[in-house]
Amino acid sequence: MTLEALAGLDASGGAFYLHGQDQFRKEAAVRALIDAHVDPGTRDFNLDLLRGTDVSPETLASVMATPPMMGEWRVVVVREVEALASSKHARDVLSRVVADPPPGLALVLSCTVPQGSKAKFYSELARRAKSVEFKEIAGDDVPGWLMDRAQKVHHVELEVDAARALGAAIGPNLGVLAMELEKLTDFVGGRDRITVQDVDAAGTKLPSQDRWQWFDLVGGRRFEEARRALSVLLGQGESGVGLVIGLASQLLRLGVAVESGQRGLENVLPVHQKWLARRLGSQAKAWTMAEIDYAVRGLLDVDRMLKASPHTDEHFIETWLLSQRAYSEAA
Repeated sequence: MTLEALAGLDASGGAFYLHGQDQFRKEAAVRALIDAHVDPGTRDFNLDLLRGTDVSPETLASVMATPPMMGEWRVVVVREVEALASSKHARDVLSRVVADPPPGLALVLSCTVPQGSKAKFYSELARRAKSVEFKEIAGDDVPGWLMDRAQKVHHVELEVDAARALGAAIGPNLGVLAMELEKLTDFVGGRDRITVQDVDAAGTKLPSQDRWQWFDLVGGRRFEEARRALSVLLGQGESGVGLVIGLASQLLRLGVAVESGQRGLENVLPVHQKWLARRLGSQAKAWTMAEIDYAVRGLLDVDRMLKASPHTDEHFIETWLLSQRAYSEAA
């Protein structure tokens, strides 16, 4: 990660507050800030790595007050800042420096705010420092993130089905995904493409049916195949509500493609989902807006019933799939 990729951050020192649940990108930002401020030859003098779980307020104040030696900047990194939140002394020490950093200091604070916390300490750090939040990546972004990283970091092409399979097997933990991708790159040796067969051969336990393939069955109007695969998908731990949300997203994207074409869809997709435009643009050719409206209205009914009825998730989604098949055949 480069500083150019971090909105609002630069190499002009001061206080930086990096927070959020995505530890992988947050740590990459820490490293980028260190590299931007400290020359490798002076790191022994101008880089201090601290943890909120280990450092006392007195030591923290002393380290932050130490000027740089033989360089323009001194970088102080404090990881696990949340561990300092319970100490008024530590909070006061940090707040004073963040509000008015001394010349030559680049203070990098890495924090994971406890879920549900509304402590003013965190909001004040976000307001006074150069702040970036690293939210956990959305599940729909995982395949695109993997394909992008494979190309930029490892200089290999990760096929769409391979990226989807890896994402379905591991989930949105970018640190684990990055390690698995590195292993896959080593596994294929000098080849410049990674296939789903490579993912399987490398030992990754792949689901029998991944959710993205299932959404494509619906998008491709293969309703009977989707119905047969539904029990497998739910048996792997997918929830009915989660599938309904995913289906709604798929259908809304198809609606954009029906009305505005592939290019129009690509323009509104997030950066790690733009690769979907070609696939969904092709699926959209088989749909009309009337059919999409019917499908979305049906999903709204399914969502209400899933939350209110004792029947199984499979019953309601299967009924919806059968209704889509019947509507399609009658059209």
